Amino acid sequence: MKSKITLLPSQLEGGVTIPPSKSLAHRYLIGAALSEGQSFIENIAKSVDIVSTINALQGMGVLFLEEPINDNISNYVVKGVRRPLVSGNGIFDCAESGSTLRFLIPLLLLTGEETTVIGRGKLVERPLDVYYELFDLKEIDYQKNQGLLPLNLKGNLIGGIYPIRGNVSSQFITGLLYALPLVAEDSEIILTTPLESKPYVDLTLAVLKDYGIEINVAADYISFKIKGGQEYKSGTHRVEGDYSQVAFYAVGAVIGKKPITCYGLKEDSLQGDKAILSIIEAMGGSLEQRQEAIVFYPSKTKGITIDVTECPDLVPALTLLGTLSEGITHIIGAERLKIKESNRLESSASELNKLGGEIIVESEGLLIKGVPNLGGNVVVESWNDHRIAMTLAMATQRIEHPITLKGWESVEKSYPNFWEDYKMLGGTVNE
Repeated sequence: MKSKITLLPSQLEGGVTIPPSKSLAHRYLIGAALSEGQSFIENIAKSVDIVSTINALQGMGVLFLEEPINDNISNYVVKGVRRPLVSGNGIFDCAESGSTLRFLIPLLLLTGEETTVIGRGKLVERPLDVYYELFDLKEIDYQKNQGLLPLNLKGNLIGGIYPIRGNVSSQFITGLLYALPLVAEDSEIILTTPLESKPYVDLTLAVLKDYGIEINVAADYISFKIKGGQEYKSGTHRVEGDYSQVAFYAVGAVIGKKPITCYGLKEDSLQGDKAILSIIEAMGGSLEQRQEAIVFYPSKTKGITIDVTECPDLVPALTLLGTLSEGITHIIGAERLKIKESNRLESSASELNKLGGEIIVESEGLLIKGVPNLGGNVVVESWNDHRIAMTLAMATQRIEHPITLKGWESVEKSYPNFWEDYKMLGGTVNE
């Protein structure tokens, strides 16, 4: 049975240091793993997903020396292997991390050995058709379990042309961008449809540049030319704060009665989830940007149409904001959320509707009619999804009665100390 806690009506106020970006942490750790020599990566949150990536890289012969900063944040000295190898039993457990899974697969095809990729929860069902199509094209041996994990791999990644649809997860593109510079031949990734989630690809390209890898990108992002035989260069890098986590506190402040300040942020960040700032302002919300910090203020907001094609992780928090905004909020471009940790269209609507929301699930988004306040005295569930749990925590500022939350521990996937920070800001939790 899922554990549960009771969340009381609360008012949040104060400042919070935002945890490091999970997206960037994956990328910097992999870059360090592929570098010859020693790298130093600062400010890594020990979330479940990041631990999955570290464990997988250790299975490739990479050595990690952890230097804890506190219970949740560590720096890492990483001794890379230049080219992945299989140092264990050849079984790589990605747990429930989609990034680990899709970034890992092309790297395993550099080992020249037979390997097996496994996972748990919803990850077992996450689609890998993009890779299967490329394996068939390149005559790479693999064995899938009716399209599900485990996946057995045998073969070698080679250069050449890699056609990929741009409207699928950018994680496939990232996985190839990391691996193809290490093959002998030159390669080119050609998108057969326009790219979605461009900011995630920009993050990948920026990190690769930090490690000395050159990718020739067409102006329209339709083509990525990759010279073979490149080498990753070790270095020191620091992971910036995660704008996808800022979204919860931003919405919490706007719908609440007191301001909340988020610290540890990079003003010129490439993160797509930084869009939360412009979205809040477009809805009438008030914020103030300071050096490495942003203050969000209580505001009266109005519904708008929001295209989340390039920032899908914002949807749960935006659903809460739309629910407590005047008028209609229409979220579009969210079809891919059906295959996240939960079906985030269904889970966001279901749980907020239990609290009195008026949300209709559409094929590619949500139609949200604003309500003045939320109810309570109900049991809500996280759907084992960290972003749903954090959204429901922020909703407590507008509930009239306590709510019981099942699956509260799901936040460990990305933000292990969320509940400590929530209570520090004034949230009341009965366990």
